[in-house]
Amino acid sequence: MNEMTNLYSQMGVSQAVYQYGEKAIEKLGMRFAEIDQIAEYNQAKVLFAMQKNRVSAACFAATTGYGYDDVGRDNLERVYADVFHTEAALVRPQITCGTHALTIALSANLLPGDELLSPVGLPYDTLQEVIGIRQSPCSLKEYGVSYRQVNLLDDGTFDYDGIKNAINNKTKLVTIQRSKGYATRPTFSVEQIGALIAFVKNIKPDIICMVDNCYGEFVETVEPSDVGADMVVGSLIKNPGGGLAPIGGYICGTKECVNRCAYRLSAPGLGQEVGANLGLMPALYQGFFLAPTVVAGAEKGAIFAANLYEPLGFRCVPNATESRHDIIQAVELKSEEAMIAFCKGIQTAAPVDSFATPMPWDMPGYNDKVIMAAGAFVQGSSIELSADGPIRPPYAVYFQGGLTWQHAKLGILMSLQKLVEAGLVDL
Repeated sequence: MNEMTNLYSQMGVSQAVYQYGEKAIEKLGMRFAEIDQIAEYNQAKVLFAMQKNRVSAACFAATTGYGYDDVGRDNLERVYADVFHTEAALVRPQITCGTHALTIALSANLLPGDELLSPVGLPYDTLQEVIGIRQSPCSLKEYGVSYRQVNLLDDGTFDYDGIKNAINNKTKLVTIQRSKGYATRPTFSVEQIGALIAFVKNIKPDIICMVDNCYGEFVETVEPSDVGADMVVGSLIKNPGGGLAPIGGYICGTKECVNRCAYRLSAPGLGQEVGANLGLMPALYQGFFLAPTVVAGAEKGAIFAANLYEPLGFRCVPNATESRHDIIQAVELKSEEAMIAFCKGIQTAAPVDSFATPMPWDMPGYNDKVIMAAGAFVQGSSIELSADGPIRPPYAVYFQGGLTWQHAKLGILMSLQKLVEAGLVDL
């Protein structure tokens, strides 16, 4: 143990901060064991899908150009469809990020005159310009798609009366954001999402229900597609990429919805037949295989963060004892100065660019200055150790990731260390 504390001391973590963290960990054994059980189930689920679809070395061959007859690409999509229990899947490196995947899903399945409904309040910042809530060229609004939202109730639950009143003959698609985004509201469980979908479809059976699944994959043993979602959408540089996928996104769902998404991604008439894998198949397969274990480590890190910061008087969402449904831990730090200190700690603990100093800046797609800390092997990968947040009240930082639990632990300790050094926290 002396060797450990000495090494941590060399890296900048004081003995007081380290011991404070160890006391928190002593209480988390049972919760960590539960997370490991979920990871074991999800690991078996992914493995079974790969075995069923006869993944072989031939699936790892690179393709270029049009990518016709890409065996590895097509088989990876069958693996995703089996894991998410859907009719079809679109899993492509040509999808650049989660926002891109969501844009494809929305624009492919909404036509001029249709209405999009968000029953969970305002969507994540980058989706607001996609929809046209904030003006942008090529938004859905510009193409004649209207938008309506129903805010959550004060306790963070669904306003079922408001949702019922909002659904009309123009309502074509309901978008459900599973994770909190840059809000301090609860993340929804798969069970809650299933109840919402059932309620909506009871009112209008032909409505399309899409779930933004970012940060939620493999946190539970079931996914929104198991409870009625027509599409689940996410990014490969988050949970399902396992830290190895260098780019990409996925859309799993009904055959009709996914086919339309493929036409929107490439071109009408081409769909899923084109799109070379450019040699990325080994990383996409292996990342998906590792994802359940990587997600488990990230979830442990999030729980550890809540158990460190809540006793110090900071509001945490979710709190230190609540059940979890994504890998994000929001901590309300009360000031810009504290946000910067926290993010400096995360950056200092990174394997890449640990010497850099994160500062707030005007990022594309955001309405406020945003601070981001992420010394990652894959740029912007939020399954790797990272923290970010908009500079606005309540000055919440959103911590997530860590390819291993041990790295997540170090990052959180280092964030606390920087707050201590700045005179913002007394242990």
